[in-house]
Amino acid sequence: MISKFITGRVYVFIDVANVFFTRRTLGWGVGYEKLIAYLRRECGASVKCFAYTAFDDNKVSERKFLDMLEINGYVARTKAIKEINVGGGRSKRKGSLDIELALEMVELADHYGTVILVSGDSDFAPALERVRKKGKRVLVMSTRGHISRELLEVAKFIDLRKVRSEIAR
Repeated sequence: MISKFITGRVYVFIDVANVFFTRRTLGWGVGYEKLIAYLRRECGASVKCFAYTAFDDNKVSERKFLDMLEINGYVARTKAIKEINVGGGRSKRKGSLDIELALEMVELADHYGTVILVSGDSDFAPALERVRKKGKRVLVMSTRGHISRELLEVAKFIDLRKVRSEIAR
C-alpha cells in the first residue's frame, strides 16, 4: 500500500509513546517486529527506521522492548524518564523525545527521498512542512480519531487500520 507513494530511500520516524496511546483508539497494538517487516516489504530493504522512546531503566520490560527494537533493526533513540515535582507532594513522569525526533528528521532530509512519520501529534507538522519544502515525499501513519488536522494538511495519510493484518500484534 505504501509503495505507490514513495520515491528514493525511505526513512521512518516513530513516536513510540504516540503509537502506544493509539492502541486505545484502535483496540489493538502495533507489533514492532511486524511493522518493520511490513516497511521493508513496502519500501525496500534499505528502509531506515528510527524509534524514539523514553524509558525507565529499572523496568525489565522496558529494557527488553529496547533490545527487541535493536535486534529487529530499529535505530533506538532513548531518554530516561524523569520524575518532576508538580507541587503538593505530587510528581509527574516525563520523557518526551518530540524535539529530538523533529530535529533529526529535518537534519537527515538529504539522505532520503521519502519520510514516514508514525505519529498523530500536531507538534511534528512544522518539521514535516520543512522536509516537504525540500522536495521530499511526506507520509504519516496513524489513525482517524488520533491524528491531528495539521498533519493531515501536510502529509499523505496512511491509516493504520488499513494495514492491520500486516502490523497488528
